[in-house]
Amino acid sequence: MCGRYATFGPVSLSREAREVLDQLELDISSEINQREPQYNVAPTQKAPVVLYGDGGYHVRAYRWGLVPHWSKDLKFGAKTINARADTVATKPSFREAFKKRRCLVPASGYFEWKGESPNKQPYFIHDPAGDLLMFAGLWEGWRESPDSEWVHTYTVITGEPGKVSGDIHDRQPVILPPDLWSVWCEAPPADARGVLAKGPEADLVYHPVTKAVGSPKNKGPELVEPIDL
Repeated sequence: MCGRYATFGPVSLSREAREVLDQLELDISSEINQREPQYNVAPTQKAPVVLYGDGGYHVRAYRWGLVPHWSKDLKFGAKTINARADTVATKPSFREAFKKRRCLVPASGYFEWKGESPNKQPYFIHDPAGDLLMFAGLWEGWRESPDSEWVHTYTVITGEPGKVSGDIHDRQPVILPPDLWSVWCEAPPADARGVLAKGPEADLVYHPVTKAVGSPKNKGPELVEPIDL
């Protein structure tokens, strides 16, 4: 499960990421750097997602917790912050979005907890060089009635953990390398399923952080800083 993550500037990008973003004509660095840093993104909060549509890529702030168009209310999103990679193409909550509304969720890193309550220790998992990560995601539009305004929501897809993150948790976000960003967003569903099945393992590291990250009310940069145990 991925229940907390962070997205903040200044954005660091690998050379490959910069080249791909130039091809996509997407200035993700400016898009994130000019926004308020988010050191503790929690469900129901808005965060940036990258969408493909109208012939190009766009960054939008959507609500975390996907709400299908047929849902009765927004509370549905509390149980759909994550979608499992192995069932996302078929599960009713996600299958329409998987066909038509795939997206990227930029992140500086994400949090997972290890141990048993009440002594669970949070860790911040991130790229070794601090480069921006892109999670595979889905987005959806929902409104209460035909006269209501649209509410746009998203989910983060999770899969099996890699060697590093597996030390802490049994699942992790699906982290896409730059050469698969456009494939994920633009390709037919069959190719998108291939992306989830064959994506390479991301290079990650982690460090312990303050337990203050457990409360969504806490938002400062100290939440991602290493602590001594």
